[in-house]
Amino acid sequence: MHIIQEEIGLPKIKIESSDKNRAVFSISPLPSGYGMTLGNAFRRVLLSSLPGAAITAAKIDGITHEYSTIAGVQDSMLDILLNLKLVQINKHSKDPETVKISVSKEGPVTAKDIEHSSDIEILNPDLVITHITKKGAKLNMELVIEKGVGYVPATLRKKDKKDIGLIQIDAIYSPVIKVRYDVTSARVGKMTNLDNLMIEIETNSSITPDDALKFTSSVLKSYFDLFLMDEDDVEPDFRSDVDTVKEKEVEEQEEESKKETYTPIEILNFSPRTLNALINGGIGSIEQLVKCTPSKLSNFRGFGKKAMTEVADALATRGLAIQDDGSDIGELLS
Repeated sequence: MHIIQEEIGLPKIKIESSDKNRAVFSISPLPSGYGMTLGNAFRRVLLSSLPGAAITAAKIDGITHEYSTIAGVQDSMLDILLNLKLVQINKHSKDPETVKISVSKEGPVTAKDIEHSSDIEILNPDLVITHITKKGAKLNMELVIEKGVGYVPATLRKKDKKDIGLIQIDAIYSPVIKVRYDVTSARVGKMTNLDNLMIEIETNSSITPDDALKFTSSVLKSYFDLFLMDEDDVEPDFRSDVDTVKEKEVEEQEEESKKETYTPIEILNFSPRTLNALINGGIGSIEQLVKCTPSKLSNFRGFGKKAMTEVADALATRGLAIQDDGSDIGELLS
């Protein structure tokens, strides 16, 4: 961590706005230039490396290649495959699964018609895959759903010669629909050249934006850790870490809490005799006065019964009082 964080404190991560599948995060304060560095790294990993599920192959009765047409079905096989790429899926296990579509009535065929196990969730069931336009026409389809990361074209996928009629589909596994980041200025004290990183993440709801950011951070950390395999500590005096920054923040908070507020006793409008007696006794603030006891005040030169009454009345108007030590004030001042 940059050593400047010891001066400005740890970056705070805030959720500026959020809903089910979209959130905007702010990370601030960051050293100058770090907003762009972190924002670009997050964006690249979010778009390329998050796990998701997709339809990777399709098999339709009577069809052997993607340029075929189906009697009684409005769209060509090529158009149907393009629509299948748009089906958003959440799959809990890693193993591939074959699902089916079997429709024999006129009207639209949607993602809701996919027959699947409890391991799979269809996130956009209203998506139209095609239309059956002729009475008596049937559409029987087998789909292979797999879990993976990134984008894998059909040409790179291994084909099994036994799967005759199985058409491979380009797989878009990423659950992230959009990532956008922006870097604005941040200020801490007199330092005005700091960064505030804003990241907007939108997913297909198979993973929350919060979990997507956590997964991305763990991926980046695992790669950076490769460069720290040896135990040699390079220039430790010019680098900081989370624990060091936290310790410094705690120390600063403790020092701040120890600082006693100072309210001059002059604002209580004491008589000159009472005021001089208190000041000569080393009492210059209300905070010091309320810590005194009758015994202590009675020992001040020139501090008599009238002064004691004056102090009690002045403090009472502010809801305050001196400490009670059980002394008989009359005896002390007699």
